[in-house]
Amino acid sequence: MTAGPDGPGTGRLQPTRLPVLAGWAVAGLVLGLLVRPVWERLDTTAPIVTWAQPLGLLLVSAVVAGTAWSTWRTVQVRHERLEPHRAVNRLVLARACAIVGAVVGGGYLGYALSWLGDASPLADDRILRGGLAALGGLLTVVASLLLERACRVRSGDRDP
Repeated sequence: MTAGPDGPGTGRLQPTRLPVLAGWAVAGLVLGLLVRPVWERLDTTAPIVTWAQPLGLLLVSAVVAGTAWSTWRTVQVRHERLEPHRAVNRLVLARACAIVGAVVGGGYLGYALSWLGDASPLADDRILRGGLAALGGLLTVVASLLLERACRVRSGDRDP
């Protein structure tokens, strides 16, 4: 993947842009902030964040980070070529995980923030676990951007 000045339509995949990810994170944040009022309006109990959500996101970020490390060593250190379909698969994985990590992380952060100042017995658990899930989403975004970066090749390394 190259990150040159070429625009869309040139056949080159552009790197994920941070403002785009920030937009997805804000959308998730807004949705997360709306979960509690909607559930209260429906006269039901708000969802409980269990340990599975933050641990699952941390597992995803670890898998993507491991893939990024392996790819970086293959492409940048050993100067080996990835098969084209493998490179595309890793780039698609990186882009998808970056967007999903931003939305989900923002959503859990919004949900955790909606419980600040609440005296209910489960509020502290929801804040803690929601905050850890938001951290897992952020780590997924970081690992995804590292994987995308690991797939980059210098322009001199490309076939004519």
